Amino acid sequence: MSATKKQTAVQWLVEKLMKGDFVNNPDELIEQAKAMEKEQIVDAYTDGYSDSDNKLSFNKQYYIENYETIRKP
Repeated sequence: MSATKKQTAVQWLVEKLMKGDFVNNPDELIEQAKAMEKEQIVDAYTDGYSDSDNKLSFNKQYYIENYETIRKP
């Protein structure tokens, strides 16, 4: 498992909005989040397609390893 977790587009957007990083217009952040989501979907499909032995359990493991929030004690 990698030490660095990826952040989903939704997690990134929520974080930005909660910090108030949108000045007066959140539209730019929303568009950035949509672009990030598209890239994440393409990457996930590419990773899954290249794995001819791809099964549902591997998909769940991929999500956990790359996107699930690290729980802090």
